[in-house]
Amino acid sequence: VQLQASGGGSVQAGGSLRLSCAASGRTFSSLGMGWFRQAPGKEREFVAHISRSGGSTYYTDSVKGRFTISRDNAKNTAYLQMNSLEPEDTAVYYCAVQVVIGRVSTPNNYAYWGQGTQVTVSS
Repeated sequence: VQLQASGGGSVQAGGSLRLSCAASGRTFSSLGMGWFRQAPGKEREFVAHISRSGGSTYYTDSVKGRFTISRDNAKNTAYLQMNSLEPEDTAVYYCAVQVVIGRVSTPNNYAYWGQGTQVTVSS
């Protein structure tokens, strides 16, 4: 599986961005997907997960009510809609494929990481 993340950019606090993660290779619809982020000097942090059908989603507390993860299996693409962005959301955002059934917030349960897309939120 190859993943290509896009949609990052620079916005002011309160703004919105929509990230996309386009997948190719292995059947996309058979896999759970996750979004993570990594700020400078910090460890990679879980953001959101969506089940293979899209029927189940899970978010880290800091983004609940502001971010929405979704997927379109027909287009082999996952999305992360980010609203009410805050400076603390500034990071490189990565998408990845869940390959281990377990805690969805654990980076080690994912593989095929995309190259990342930069999100910068200014105050």
